[in-house]
Amino acid sequence: VTIISSRVCWQLVASSYLFAFLSAIIYTWCTFGGSFCGLKQVDHFFCDMVPVLKLVCSDTHSSEMVIFAFVTINAVGANVVIFLSYISILCTVLSMCSAQSRARAFQTCASHLMAVALFFGTGLFMYLQPPSSHKSLDKVASIIYTVVT
Repeated sequence: VTIISSRVCWQLVASSYLFAFLSAIIYTWCTFGGSFCGLKQVDHFFCDMVPVLKLVCSDTHSSEMVIFAFVTINAVGANVVIFLSYISILCTVLSMCSAQSRARAFQTCASHLMAVALFFGTGLFMYLQPPSSHKSLDKVASIIYTVVT
């Protein structure tokens, strides 16, 4: 309450939910909006965007560019927020008097930072490469960002 007003908090929540909803609709439309031909199977562990786009018979270039733009916006936005929060945490931790308290805080942050790096690293690897360059390594990356983190 002292840091942020409830009105601003609700606006932030509403805007993030709205952007997530619009992103989901756009991802779904771009992925499943093309024409599929023949009986094919998705060569993946789950119905992910890139393997489904490989099954589309029509041109997917515009869909791929829209998806790429939204993934970039989402990834950059999330990474900026995380980076700024870690700068704030770092400033707070460095101002602590006790070395033991600093070490404990850095240990806690390190495990969270590792999880964030695994999630965003493998996610960016999956979604920010051209569809023509996707290989079997994508399945390993998918397992890392869905199961390991």
